[in-house]
Amino acid sequence: MKECRYKRSISLLIEGQTVLETRIKALCLLVFLCLPLRSALAQGTIPTFNRAIGGNSYTLAGRDPAQSGTTVIPTVLVSVTLTFDGAKPVRMDAGPDVSRILKSPIYSRFAFASGDKTQYADGLLRSTFPSGTSGRTLLGKPDIKPISITIPPGYGYILRSKKSGSSFAVVDIEFLEKQLFQQIPRQDGKLVIAVTHNTTYYTDGDATVCCSWGTHGVDAATGNSFVLGSYLHAAPAIVEDRDIQPLTQQLAEFINDPLHDPHAYFRTPAAAGNFFPAWLRPGGGRGCAGAGVGSNYFLLEPTNTNSKNSFPVSTPFVARTAGFAYHLSNVATLHWYLGTATSPGVPYSFPDARALSEPARPCGNRKLRAASDAGPSAAPVPWSSSPNGHRLIGYWTGSSFGGAAFPLRDVSPQWDVVIVAFAPPDPNAPEGTLAFHPPIGITSDQLKTDIAYLKSQGKKVVLSLGGGGKYFKLDDPHDIPNFVSSVTGIVSEYGFDGIDIDFETPSLALAPGDTDFKHPTTPSVVNLIAGLRQLHDHFGPTFMLSLVPEGTQIPGGYPSYGGQFGSYLPLIEGLRDILSFVDVQDYNTPPLQGLDGEIYQSHSVDYHAAMTELLLRGFNVGGNPRQFFPGLPASKVAVGFLTGYSAPEIVSQAMDYIITGKAPAGTAYKLRKGSGYPAMIGAMFWTIDSDRYDNFKYSNLIGPQLHSYSMSR
Repeated sequence: MKECRYKRSISLLIEGQTVLETRIKALCLLVFLCLPLRSALAQGTIPTFNRAIGGNSYTLAGRDPAQSGTTVIPTVLVSVTLTFDGAKPVRMDAGPDVSRILKSPIYSRFAFASGDKTQYADGLLRSTFPSGTSGRTLLGKPDIKPISITIPPGYGYILRSKKSGSSFAVVDIEFLEKQLFQQIPRQDGKLVIAVTHNTTYYTDGDATVCCSWGTHGVDAATGNSFVLGSYLHAAPAIVEDRDIQPLTQQLAEFINDPLHDPHAYFRTPAAAGNFFPAWLRPGGGRGCAGAGVGSNYFLLEPTNTNSKNSFPVSTPFVARTAGFAYHLSNVATLHWYLGTATSPGVPYSFPDARALSEPARPCGNRKLRAASDAGPSAAPVPWSSSPNGHRLIGYWTGSSFGGAAFPLRDVSPQWDVVIVAFAPPDPNAPEGTLAFHPPIGITSDQLKTDIAYLKSQGKKVVLSLGGGGKYFKLDDPHDIPNFVSSVTGIVSEYGFDGIDIDFETPSLALAPGDTDFKHPTTPSVVNLIAGLRQLHDHFGPTFMLSLVPEGTQIPGGYPSYGGQFGSYLPLIEGLRDILSFVDVQDYNTPPLQGLDGEIYQSHSVDYHAAMTELLLRGFNVGGNPRQFFPGLPASKVAVGFLTGYSAPEIVSQAMDYIITGKAPAGTAYKLRKGSGYPAMIGAMFWTIDSDRYDNFKYSNLIGPQLHSYSMSR
């Protein structure tokens, strides 16, 4: 959840997704072990050429514009029908979109800025290399191949807009690519262009790593050169891109990087494909995007303006042709990445040369805080009210931010519940065993003393188990004693008031066939419930037990149930009577649907209200009315926020709306309970450390606000 996403936010704030240290090591090992395989497949199935830019050689698709003649690349246009399993199976068919694609500038000629009529891909190449542009690269008339792919629970879901009646799909892109090329064998000499209908994608097998418009490159299994994208037709209003915009984005990135490895999220010189100095996304504070064509994970263009876990958005180039206004993606040329365009005739972007007026800025070595910086420049607001049942909950890591360690006793007095992160799985102990070590710079004795001090101030201090990127399973019931004894030992030694469960995807993925949240069959879920009950029985009724699921693990169970979607529902059901509170992470969560039947994206008041009411009111799991999840009482519900993600003002408005029912101006989501939920606990933040670094701008605002509310209805 938080540990890895927090580290990633230092360098990739805009995408803000998981960087698993173990995955990095695994990827590096995979590159090393599979170099012979990659070298055989990396050439793909279409012609390429090399050009030297800025002293380095780069591979592009097609024919060098400096060489006379025309290269026609045969294509296979694959229209994909996606069928989503569930209570009411849904089909998303791209077949009707094919005719529009064939008439579009992808296959038909259009007069771009130069006045020369050509296809989109050829226009990009000729714009990148305007001198000596006699060579052409054209896509040939395609073979049309319709295929069908079933999306089982756990690999995607359908969102429906009640207002417009339109549907939108969110799909695991690695799963889709694998299924695609099980039906499309190697196509020597051809480019595979696969298109889905009204679909966005998540990657890394984790729907909290969302969203992209597709992928491209060389498929590892078949060696096919391919482009996978979506056609958008009558999509919900929340989706701003249109028609071929997603498909042209991926096509352009393929032209600029035809040997791209779709699964190499971290671009290195050892990876297949073109490699650049790591670049900053345009716009203040938008983060480092990586070192390849398009950003890490999502392959977003520098012209994209969306934030983490939302649908990609960019200003299109509108091409009016064949009686239709097509929306094309404005993309960066290779010169943008390298800063090598010096002539007015060599633009940084295509088709609109004005989309990017300046070259990329390198990421450089950026640090959150100078080592000499001793602490925040502002002071925390002191506690000045009587306890009212509302609580400010935060995670503490003791992070130094380049300076001295941050002692637990120095947290702002506004924090009511302090969750110490983390106790991860112990790799050197029997399965199920967890271990805990204080942060660097803080001794065990110091931490124990600080815990006792906070408790003497009326605070609750609990220990969080797991953490983002920490894989934990209790598949074998014989491992339950290891889990119980290790946690018991840590809690007793340090004097924690309880534990917090932060086991994230894929640790709690539901097994195939596990369809009833009231009677789970997934071993890791069943055994975890048993272990947690044993812990509670050991320590007694005052022992605190909280759950901090990702958005996919609770509200994600509304559109679909399986895999990561709804994986915490059986935990809540099995522990309902002993739970202290649940605080869903409203930041590690993709676009989802509220009880009003509309689609919402994170970091907005609407989203926080809609997702929280799912937990408060309950919902039909997977859309099945025979599987209704009863909501939790407000006294057991908090909302999870990420410092630096949702602005403090948005957090303040969301909490005020949910608790009092007073909607801020512009709010679209209407609470089912108009008077709000005064008994709701409050807000959780990841992290107390970063709030301190940001001069307490969250705790100084939200803490006094929560502590001022009345609990009366």
